[in-house]
Amino acid sequence: MEGTIKTLTDKGFGFIAVDGEDKDLFFHRNELQGVSFEELKVGDKVSFEKGDSPKGPNALNVQRI
Repeated sequence: MEGTIKTLTDKGFGFIAVDGEDKDLFFHRNELQGVSFEELKVGDKVSFEKGDSPKGPNALNVQRI
């Protein structure tokens, strides 16, 4: 799947606006591949896999495109 970084927090997580979907998807810095959390910017395009956690859907294996 693909989307755009919508929000980044100082606590190491953020949200992705998913292409073609209404709900944003949570991601944690531990799921980043090939890029550090500090290198990400709001508006960056990313690819990812959609997963499920006890708190709801989340993005896994997040990579900047």
